[in-house]
Amino acid sequence: MSTLKVPHSPPSVSDDVEQLRKAFSGWGTNEDLIISILGHRNASQRKVIRETYAQTFGEDLLKALDKELTSDFERLVHLWALESAERDAFLANEATKKWTSSNQVLVEIACTRSSDQLFSAKKAYHVLYKKSLEEDVAHHTTGDYRKLLLPLVSAHRYEGDEVNLTIAKSEAKILHEKISKKAYNDDDLIRILATRSKAQVNATLNHYKDAFGKDINKDLKEDPKDEFLSLLRSTVKCLTRPEKYFAKIVRLSINKRGTDEGALTRVVATRAEIDLKIVADEYQRRDSVPLDRAIVKDTTGDYEKMLLALLGHDDA
Repeated sequence: MSTLKVPHSPPSVSDDVEQLRKAFSGWGTNEDLIISILGHRNASQRKVIRETYAQTFGEDLLKALDKELTSDFERLVHLWALESAERDAFLANEATKKWTSSNQVLVEIACTRSSDQLFSAKKAYHVLYKKSLEEDVAHHTTGDYRKLLLPLVSAHRYEGDEVNLTIAKSEAKILHEKISKKAYNDDDLIRILATRSKAQVNATLNHYKDAFGKDINKDLKEDPKDEFLSLLRSTVKCLTRPEKYFAKIVRLSINKRGTDEGALTRVVATRAEIDLKIVADEYQRRDSVPLDRAIVKDTTGDYEKMLLALLGHDDA
């Protein structure tokens, strides 16, 4: 469920574009005006605004925003202004250039998007970076990380609800055998997680719990400091309970000394139009604090205002 609040009768696109131009003019930038417009427009509206801005002023709106804004607020607005496929391509490209912890971003994109969304992100990656996402993942990762991530970003999963219970039982047994032997990088284990439909993975993991008495992620916590096992657990969560996964990312980003603005920004920008309401509900269920209140406590200024706008906290 989306948290984005869009006016029932929004201003015309030309009005929005003129107002954005006005926000960039004169002494200082009118950040509140930018938030009031971009923080309350859906993906198709933002796309038309960006196209119309370029046609009217001969400049990409993203470049104008980057010139006028700074810091975490600038990054949040930039990510939000991108089309979803562009945004995923941008985040994936960043992730390929970093090491280990950012591999989680690749897992998010590969496992929480639909097959069509992942395919669109990979097409956008081609256009933006003149190479394939698979090529960059293969180049920038090694060992077990490459062995897991490459098939994940290469996958085109069946999206239907149909499951084969016979396969679920046999593959649950395979997973349990491999994990019991600590063969976490086994080809079959990775094949099951990287190629089966989400419905099939859910059926397999439900049978795993019924047959062997434990959730698979508890068995994958053999060594909590092992980063590859952490990535496997993220893969499972992203495929089966993305709302729990994103709620945990948000919790870790704000419930510690210093906010991890990068993670918080990414979750809000990528989930606001999809399931941020469910993520926020999961956060509150686990932490007994509304997410908007936690964000107010941990962030400030225009960054805080834009986060709250995307959470649907203020009215359009």
